[in-house]
Order: sequence, then structure tokens, then C-alpha cells
Amino acid sequence: MTLSQLPLSAWLAAAATIVTGLGTASAQTPPTSAAPPTPASPPAATEAAPAPAAEAPPPGFWINGIHLSAQIEAGVTGNFAGPKQNFGQLTTDKPNTVLLNQILLTANKPLDPKATDFDWGFKLQGLYGSDARYYHFLGELDRVNPYARNQLDIVEADALFHLPVLLEGGIDVKAGQYPTPLGFETIDPSTNPFYSHSYIFNFGLPFKHTGVLTTSHVSSLLDVYLGVDTGSNTTFGPLGENNSAVGFLTGVNLTLMGGNLTVLALTHIGPENASRALSPAGFNADGYYRYFNDIVITYKATKELTFTTELNLVRDDFGATGFAARRPSPANAFGVAQYISYAYSDTITLNGRAEIYRDDNNFFVAGFGANNGFDQFQKGFATPLTTALHATTYGALTAGVTYKPAGLPPVISGLLIRPEVRWDTDLGGARAFNGNKDNSQFTIASDVVLTF
Repeated sequence: MTLSQLPLSAWLAAAATIVTGLGTASAQTPPTSAAPPTPASPPAATEAAPAPAAEAPPPGFWINGIHLSAQIEAGVTGNFAGPKQNFGQLTTDKPNTVLLNQILLTANKPLDPKATDFDWGFKLQGLYGSDARYYHFLGELDRVNPYARNQLDIVEADALFHLPVLLEGGIDVKAGQYPTPLGFETIDPSTNPFYSHSYIFNFGLPFKHTGVLTTSHVSSLLDVYLGVDTGSNTTFGPLGENNSAVGFLTGVNLTLMGGNLTVLALTHIGPENASRALSPAGFNADGYYRYFNDIVITYKATKELTFTTELNLVRDDFGATGFAARRPSPANAFGVAQYISYAYSDTITLNGRAEIYRDDNNFFVAGFGANNGFDQFQKGFATPLTTALHATTYGALTAGVTYKPAGLPPVISGLLIRPEVRWDTDLGGARAFNGNKDNSQFTIASDVVLTF
């Protein structure tokens, strides 16, 4: 039985249970919004101060300094309208269907964040699940059961180095394949406030890169990012790179007010359109750039309350109408998302997200019905798309709870349960939702993230 077959009374009963639980359950803040412990009173003058305790290593399994972990995410998104697709959402695009989003296996040797001498590490991370339809690198594992809902993906495979040179804090180097540093939301579900993703994450940013990324620690206030890579979601080879140009990444991170205010401002620039699509029409894909620009401002107002603002602007030099007009016609999209997180108690965090996203040329926001549709689109092959009827501005409101139970068995290092309600709308009457029938869409969803 699918969720669309459940009676309305069952949905209302479930919602009432969630609301009631807010007042009765004990909770713990997720790692991203955890409050610092209250400092102990200083020792009396006649007593010797105790030696500082060693920092506890991250939870999980350790073998000779290598950290091993596994994470499972599964969830469901209910849509009472019963469409074939939740438009405006990618990894949560299948309505009224339980999804195995991710089985995430990780082996890594992290860099010591306090290292003053040379240090090295690595990270290998593989994924199996429905999220791989959108996250995987072009040309890697995309021929392994590409028409299935659950697919394989390499999320990260890189070497890490800390070089104690030139600057106060040295330079960190990441070389290989890695998730993009742009944006607030991430591929790893355990670091996000919601099950569903924002328009900015889905349509305004890259997912991953293949290349070299450096982080220069100029001072305790300033980090500078510089990188060169093959582009957005690409790697090497005829199917791994959709054009022959490179991309560049740069930006800064500011840490202010003793860490209570951070500003991450990054830009990625490079051609992203596929030569396979543009060359037959006489266009050189390498000559038309896409500019991803993103700023994330995080302010910790109190130990319980955190505000995060994300500003996004993406521009493609070629655009949607280049073929018809026989000349490039740039496309633009821009948006803002405001997050609020409140640590209600030790195991419950209340989260809110409000977003406005303008797709100025009806170019960036789309839905992909086939399981290999997003992959085929990026490579330049024809694939069915769902879009709004014309350019429009999208709005979305999301409210949710992150519940992290206490008293888990030692083998489990984390458990998150995240119910949410979400309302999407298009403000231009473009009938983007529910099969181009409606100007709005209401969904209720929840996922479970279990970490070992």
C-alpha cells in the first residue's frame, strides 16, 4: 500500500503524534547546532588545576588511525495530489514511495585540525541508493544498472595534506574527487536540517568536483580557497567529462565574533554545457561559461538559536534559447534561503527554512522522470524533462524536527528522525507542480538516518 492510499485520519493522527511529542520527548541537538558545554567553575586558589583532558576521537570504529563508518538513510514523502513526481525536489522526487536514499560507507584518515607540522590523510566514501541517480560522477558506475532506482556512486576519493608553509595556519590540500564546498546543505544527510533539499542545493550549485582544492589558513579569521577541476559532477574520459575545459573555484571563509559568526563566500566558474549537445549545432561548448556564486552567513545568536542565510546566483552564458536563436542567450537564476534552528532540548531541534528562487529563463529548475535522466541530460543526450510552463519565481516553506534519541547501544553512533512539512509554490502562475496542473504543492515527509 502506498502513502496515497492511507486515509486522511491516519495522516492527521500521525501529525498529532509529532506535535504532542514536542512537549514530552527529551532531545539532543544535532552536531551542527550543538551548544558548547557550560564551563566549570575555576579551581580554588589553594588547589592545583587538573591537567586538560584529551579530546575524544569521533565516534565509530578505528583501525591504526583509520576511521570506518556506515550510514543508512531511508525516507518517504507523501503528496496528497498523487502526482508522478514531486517537482522542485530531486532526491525526494518520488511521491508516496519509501526510498532507500543512501547506504554510505566511509574509510578515512582525517587531518589533525591542530597540526603544526606536515600531516596527511585520505577519504574514501561510496554510496548505494536512490540519491546516486543525481550525485554520481559522469562516466563512473553509470553503466552499472543505470535504469534502476538504486544505483552505485563514489561520493569521495581523495588524498589530504597539511603543509606548514607560507602562512600562520599553513595550507590544506585536497586532491581527487570530492563534494563541492559551495553551499549550506550537503550530500551527507546527517549534516542537514531537513530530509528535502532547497532549490539552491538542487539547481543552483554543483554537487561534486574532480581536481585539486587548497585552503590557505591566513589567520584565525580568514581562510582562502583556490581550486582547479574538471567542472561540475565531471571527471575524465569520453563519458566522464562533457566538454574539454577546466573549471576554477575561489573564495573566502571569515570567522568572526569568536566563531559565532561565519561567512563562506565561494565561486565556481567554468563551461558546463555538453559538447555532444552544442557541437552539432555549430557551438563550442568550451566558450560558454557557467558561474556558480554562493554566500552562506551563519550567526549563532545564543547557544540554542542559530540563523543561517544563503544567497545564490547562477548564470549560464549559453542559456536555453541559444539553439533557436542561433546565438547565445544567457540564463540566470538567483535566490535566498533563510534557515532557523532552535535547540529545544538535548535531543530535539526545531528547524525552519524559507526560500525564494527565481529561474529567470526557465532554464535551471527541472524534473527528471527516468532514473538515468539527470545523467543523460548532463552528458548532452536527449532525455524527457518536466519544467514549469514559463519562467517563474518559486517559493518554499519547510518546518521540521530533528529528533536524536538518547541511550543508544554503543555500536550506534547516531540516530536522527526528521519529520517535516513543506509547501512549494510558483509565484508567476506557471503551473509547475503536480504534472503542470497546480501552482502549489504540499508534502509531508520524514526520514531516518542511522550511523554506525
